[in-house]
Amino acid sequence: MKQPDPRHDILELSQLERLFDAPREQSVLKEIDHVDVNYAAWIAAAPFFVLATAGPGGLDCSPRGDAPGFVQLLDPKTLLIPDRRGNNRIDSFRNLIADPRVALLFMIPGLGETLRVNGRARINGDPEVLTHCAVNGMAPKLVLVVSVEAAYFQCSRALVRSRLWDPATQVAPGALPTVGKILAHITSDRIDGVAYDRALPDRVKTTLY
Repeated sequence: MKQPDPRHDILELSQLERLFDAPREQSVLKEIDHVDVNYAAWIAAAPFFVLATAGPGGLDCSPRGDAPGFVQLLDPKTLLIPDRRGNNRIDSFRNLIADPRVALLFMIPGLGETLRVNGRARINGDPEVLTHCAVNGMAPKLVLVVSVEAAYFQCSRALVRSRLWDPATQVAPGALPTVGKILAHITSDRIDGVAYDRALPDRVKTTLY
């Protein structure tokens, strides 16, 4: 596959709009400015979402997951999200300090449609709230409080095409480079990839919360 010719880049909104039909009525009406009872049911069933942020340091797209119901609906305009343990890069938080805008993409295993929520988030450390969000006696260091500005479902075409939930498409163990192998390659073996891979399962298990 050759590099696309820049002469065919789309640079104007008018060029873009000429290529697409007007959205169908339901594609517009599905968007509301709050979380209603139906979208609330989807959020309660979602064990995973992706958080998108932007800031002076660039863009970030961060996976977030826990048992279904870990994202709590405080009211139709407010979501509460505990920040579970990760890699400590805090890229999302760094962005939110400068720019509170967020986009969330919720995914529910077995469901083709996804749920998109846009809004603004603030980082909060209320001790009482953190204690309420504890799992296995471990409270998060912070929570995100998201003020919802838009909520709407995304049709299933992308997940149908990708066969994401089809067990037959799962990658076999060992078919791809391990994270240890990747780190060893990037660091010219300064990091022992074999040792990293060997220790990783136990490290993940003991640092989930």
